[in-house]
Amino acid sequence: QAKKMFNSSSITEFLLLAFADTRELQRLHFWLFLGIYLAALLGNGLIITTIACDHRLHTPMYFFLLNLSLVDLGSISATIPKAMANSLWDTRVIFYQGCAAQLFFFFFFMSAEYFLLNVMAYDRYVAICKPLHYGTLLSSRACVHMAAAAWGCGFLNSLVHTVNTFSLPLCKGNAMDQFFCEIPQILKLSCSDAYLREAGFILPGVFIAFGCFVFIVLSYVQIFRAVLRIPSQQGRHKAFSTCLPHLVVVSLFVSTGLFAYLKPASISSPSLDLVVSVLYSVVPPAVNPLIYSMRNQELKEALWKL
Repeated sequence: QAKKMFNSSSITEFLLLAFADTRELQRLHFWLFLGIYLAALLGNGLIITTIACDHRLHTPMYFFLLNLSLVDLGSISATIPKAMANSLWDTRVIFYQGCAAQLFFFFFFMSAEYFLLNVMAYDRYVAICKPLHYGTLLSSRACVHMAAAAWGCGFLNSLVHTVNTFSLPLCKGNAMDQFFCEIPQILKLSCSDAYLREAGFILPGVFIAFGCFVFIVLSYVQIFRAVLRIPSQQGRHKAFSTCLPHLVVVSLFVSTGLFAYLKPASISSPSLDLVVSVLYSVVPPAVNPLIYSMRNQELKEALWKL
């Protein structure tokens, strides 16, 4: 039987991966995702409100944390509501335009988060290694420019990749092995020569991402060297407690993302792929507020006050 050929213009909808075959399990997934989504909305919403309302938290570190919470809200809102709706109404369908929008917004918020984590690493580096220049290097204007650059780079990165991905001819049907639209899944449906074109296009992005990762690592090498030179134990503890949450968030974000995209095909299976995709797309936005507020006395006090 000849394989049915598709082209992009004839596809009006895609089929997302169903979480389960039975209605009971689908409902369970709905409630589980609803719980995670509400936790993310509550946690990030509280951090945004607290930082906006408390004047003592109007510092560069908290300004960037507020931006991170906004990005987390955006990234989890790009994927979870559609997955919840599909589980609730027992469907797998997402329209072509909806898929393009979902891919764009998810990639936009994830890219912006990665650039923001770099800016936050720079903020911690200046605070600990160049404290006398902190006010100059991280003035209000500089902070706004850096946050705007992170959002702007995320937007451009996502726009270019979304347009390029959806301009590829699709020859391999419209069913995806993922519960939301993402670039690798669309590439799997594209014709082989098109796949190579997009792979070549992704390489500069990989180099930029690697460069950013190296920047974060080098920043932390300098930070830890400076912290270990602090004579008082209390001073060392305070410096570590401001850096540790950021380091945990970076590790979670980078390790889950790398494993999702670079895991060997030999260990790949639909259930493992699903767990990994939930880990890198859903877990970080939900747990980031918890990670940041657990070790931060200032933020905890402001939260209780609110």
